[in-house]
Amino acid sequence: MRYIHFILGVAALLSACSGNDNKFDASGVFEVTEVMVSARVAGEIMDLDVEEGTDVVADKPIGYIDTVQLYLQKLQLEANVKAAESRICDVEKQTAALLQQIDTQKKEQTRTENLVKANAGNRKHLDDITAAINLLRKQLDAQEETLVNNNANARAQAEAFRAQIALTDDMIRKSIISSPIDGTVMVKYVEKGELAVQGRTLFKVANINDMYLKAYITSGQISGLKIDQEVKVYADSGDSDRREYRGVITWISDKAEFTPKTIQTRDERANLVYAVKIRVQNDGFIKRGMYGEVSF
Repeated sequence: MRYIHFILGVAALLSACSGNDNKFDASGVFEVTEVMVSARVAGEIMDLDVEEGTDVVADKPIGYIDTVQLYLQKLQLEANVKAAESRICDVEKQTAALLQQIDTQKKEQTRTENLVKANAGNRKHLDDITAAINLLRKQLDAQEETLVNNNANARAQAEAFRAQIALTDDMIRKSIISSPIDGTVMVKYVEKGELAVQGRTLFKVANINDMYLKAYITSGQISGLKIDQEVKVYADSGDSDRREYRGVITWISDKAEFTPKTIQTRDERANLVYAVKIRVQNDGFIKRGMYGEVSF
């Protein structure tokens, strides 16, 4: 009889220990960070070398959209820049003739002034030379102003064309298709040869290495949690086993919501709960949509 009681006691103890292993503070569903990659320019898709399940590296080219029209547009704009710059002249060279005439007239003015002082020259002739110098100076000022304005306009046009070239270069760069994150292609929406329009979704990529368990906690639990706190996360492994992972709390909601029907909490009587996100490094066994549990 004592032996039977001992066996029953051990069985009860083992049962209690097993029950403790299954205890958890909250449960939820594993999620991933998904990005919908869209076309940034319009045109024919010339290449898109990915399939569903393909691993991609952030910013590494995996395809491109036709850029022939953009390249031809760039060549035309570069020609326009050269044409605009060709209209920029050397003001000093363009006004050299007038400056020479003014210099010649000044020498004649000095010679005539000396003759007038010696009563050997004509006063009217001196006045005519002075008037001619004043006229040449006005012509010089007008010509310089015109040349400077023309140069400014030509430079402005050249800069405008260069800005358009920069815009075209940016569109050419955006014609290259790449993923903004490291991850795995989940869904591919287009194929090579199809026409892409700006904003059309090309494929969906997800980072499956860093998974997030979105769990729900009660108001009584939230006071004991903080961002960057380490916790234990459990994911199903087979029919009855679980895998344990190190998790880090990355987000705690500041708004309460009604408990989702598919989620369990430690206190089943709680109507209002707070969502938390826990980052977990995936070893390949965690799948999106799997249920998980967390122990604080």
